[in-house]
Amino acid sequence: MLNPKDILRNLYRGDNRLKVLDQRYLPRWIVLLLDVLLCCVSLFLVYLIIRGTPLRFLTYISLPAQGIIILSVTVVMFFAFKTFSGIIRHSTFTDILKLAFSSLIAFLILLAINFISNQVLSERLFLTTSLLLYILVSFIMMLLFRIAVKESYQFLRSTSTGIQKKRVAIIGVDDQTIALGKALTTESNMQFNLVGFITESLYSRRFKILGKPVIPIEDSFTETVEKLDLDGVLLVADSIQGVRKNELIEDCISNNLEIFNVPNLETWNKKEDIQNHIKPLDIEDLLERDTIVIDNELIRLDLANKVILVTGGAGSIGSEIVKQIIDFHPRLLVILDQAESALHELELYLQQNYPTLNFITELADISNMYRMGLLFNKYDFDLIYHAAAYKHVPLIERNPHEAIYVNVLGTVNLAILSVSYDVDKFVMVSTDKAVNPTNVMGASKRVAEMYVQSLQNEAGVHTRFITTRFGNVLGSSGSVIPYFRKQISQGGPVTVTHRDIIRYFMTIPEACQLVLQAGTMGNGGEIYVFDMGKPVRILDLAEKMIRLSGLEPYEDIDIKITGLRPGEKLYEELLNDSSTTLPTHHAKIMITKVPVGKFLDIKKDVKALVKLATRGKDPEVVKKLKEIVPEFKSENSEFESLDITAPESPDKEKVEFK
Repeated sequence: MLNPKDILRNLYRGDNRLKVLDQRYLPRWIVLLLDVLLCCVSLFLVYLIIRGTPLRFLTYISLPAQGIIILSVTVVMFFAFKTFSGIIRHSTFTDILKLAFSSLIAFLILLAINFISNQVLSERLFLTTSLLLYILVSFIMMLLFRIAVKESYQFLRSTSTGIQKKRVAIIGVDDQTIALGKALTTESNMQFNLVGFITESLYSRRFKILGKPVIPIEDSFTETVEKLDLDGVLLVADSIQGVRKNELIEDCISNNLEIFNVPNLETWNKKEDIQNHIKPLDIEDLLERDTIVIDNELIRLDLANKVILVTGGAGSIGSEIVKQIIDFHPRLLVILDQAESALHELELYLQQNYPTLNFITELADISNMYRMGLLFNKYDFDLIYHAAAYKHVPLIERNPHEAIYVNVLGTVNLAILSVSYDVDKFVMVSTDKAVNPTNVMGASKRVAEMYVQSLQNEAGVHTRFITTRFGNVLGSSGSVIPYFRKQISQGGPVTVTHRDIIRYFMTIPEACQLVLQAGTMGNGGEIYVFDMGKPVRILDLAEKMIRLSGLEPYEDIDIKITGLRPGEKLYEELLNDSSTTLPTHHAKIMITKVPVGKFLDIKKDVKALVKLATRGKDPEVVKKLKEIVPEFKSENSEFESLDITAPESPDKEKVEFK
């Protein structure tokens, strides 16, 4: 049994069982006890007020008895509305509403007791004025108690952290930005001190929102932010669009302001801390392109209640295709990959976030025909999204045989099985590097395209083979963006292969949206190419990423030019050139038609190519690739000596006008 000293010691310790001084919360029973104490004080104040007036308390029962009845009814209402269940320092409007309703109902019950007593005993128990005063005084005291605790806690947290808060302004004034401002001003643990709202409306000079001024941009954005002495700005997704957004971001970068991006508030996970949603602006957010609109209903008709296979499903493209397919409610989603760890992580993610999704992960290598045959026999696939591929140009340039195993043989295996098992659609993810390839990776993907295109024209083939091509994907594994981020975090230098090298970029969600949309088009045999927007100079990209990190290129972080890598182009082919593409009913998707060779010839060539790869004869593998794909001209590679110097092949891609 504890002695008095032990009890006092437990009450004092912050980690005690009673948790009186626990930083996390006050126990509910203490909150209830404090509310009851405030009600007792309210009764005493009402007694003092009434004593100072001509009014007199009713004496049918004693004043202590009246007080006990009033307190009992009040406490019952506390339990009925659970007014003590919230965390005091995080009290919300809902908590205040509970308190108001409990007080109101208690008042009505006490009036009912008075009425019944008057009818039965011909005497009222309580003075009505005293009841009204009690309800008002007790509610005000409990409300002030909660406000005092909340404000005191926020003040103590803000002063005890020792962290210098960043002075920030929110750009724009609408429902989204106001909600963000409210979050910043009510959460004490935020690293931001909101200065105000910046708007382009000149009529907002005298307005205030949440006690913060609305500041119009008068002469220029630069002059406006200089007066405010800001550390950074916050941008809410979709609040500012297109070119104007990029102009504001450029102004912020030139003024050494940190830029924080906040997703649309409707997408927030309410269980997460608000702090987790406010992140530094990513380079992906600077793409000057309109939001892609896809025909969800058409895709739904294609995917709903279907058995779908996604190869390379644990990769950056494949996993995004998986996540987007989920919204269209497939009957079964089979996710195949040979990367064990990535596949396991994706499985855990889907189990946690999509508990109702019917899916299965399969660990397998698409170049293993026997293993693929078992899978096709096990599942009755309706659609296949083929995203499995080796894609890293320099690595494949050193290991050409591996590209043949996966990019060519793997595609051949899946295509043959799709025809044998009468799969409805086979959507292959290809690359712009297959256009006039300069490296083994691009040439291997071109061979895979040629194989499925020629197979499409064979008699008895009901499977529709659809090929999609796009360029570099921002943020995909091994791409330049995460590589630059890592170099910047390590203090540099950032390495760029050539001062003038340019690339076309898309975000992963954009690319996968268009893959799904393209999959709904055509009768088979088509190659669809995507509008990649404007080309981006990689050196400019590196400089902008350094500035977005709050650093200065060439001063804080150096940039080094390392020279083109084996097989690397200086300029990628233009996928949206009107001379090589034809439009479709979707503005972002175009079609290119190329001459298709005879299947028996391509089949024979592919068989010979795979045979050379299994023998590990890389020079002979590349030589055979150049025979199959005459437009394949190596650049900055040891295989340049193998280039065929014959005149331009008639197989060079041309537009087929209808």
